[in-house]
Amino acid sequence: MMMEAVPRQDLKGCRVLVVEDEFFIADDLVQALQDLGAQVLGPVPTREQALEQLSAGGRIDLAVLDVNLQGEMAFPVADALNERGVPFVLATGYAQTSLPPRFGHVPHWEKPFDPEALVRALSGLI
Repeated sequence: MMMEAVPRQDLKGCRVLVVEDEFFIADDLVQALQDLGAQVLGPVPTREQALEQLSAGGRIDLAVLDVNLQGEMAFPVADALNERGVPFVLATGYAQTSLPPRFGHVPHWEKPFDPEALVRALSGLI
């Protein structure tokens, strides 16, 4: 029997918001999250829909946030997540140095990335 190089973490019961405008990436993230028992909110493809999801007031334990959503920067969503105390990762094609310094503490996953590796890393944020 082969062992996985990185042990899979359990996200059972975690409500994870996925904010991603690229269908195939979003679909892969959703599948990887569900495989670990997470309840997925979204995916939502726009900044406006992400802010609406946050303003709805439901529990969100973690989030995956694409920085560029259909040409709009998602920094207002990142600020709202910070205000709510929701841990999140930035999934982006931008280098970390191009992000505002206020997000220097946020884990950064540069595209292309392995959705399963990103999802496993989320459990460390709880």
